[in-house]
Amino acid sequence: MNIALWIAQFVSGVFFIAFGALHFVLPEGLPAPMAWMYDLSPTLHLVSGLAEILGGLGLILPAVTRIMPQLVPLAAAGLVLVMLGAIAFHLNRGEYQQLPGNVLWLVVNGFIAWGRRAHPLSERRAGSA
Repeated sequence: MNIALWIAQFVSGVFFIAFGALHFVLPEGLPAPMAWMYDLSPTLHLVSGLAEILGGLGLILPAVTRIMPQLVPLAAAGLVLVMLGAIAFHLNRGEYQQLPGNVLWLVVNGFIAWGRRAHPLSERRAGSA
């Protein structure tokens, strides 16, 4: 179980850091399935991008450093909320082709949130490197 959680944390963390960064460096010529990004307001880009980057970092850094590892399930739960918002956004726009990816990341982060509550990481002991 611990290996599956580590893999899910790393993959999800890297994905959300990269996707969150995309909100700030929105390139021209995104593929058609991602064209919805051009319709987001600057405020929504800022909020969504920051939430995704911070959530991704929250999945990886506390786990790797073992400093405040209790933040990992909270970061995962935050990303579940981001995905619920994404699902609502795409449903409202009739973009049903986006929903499987949103649901996938919702489930992955739900698994991490549940898994790291049931199987928490230990904190680094004082004086250990």
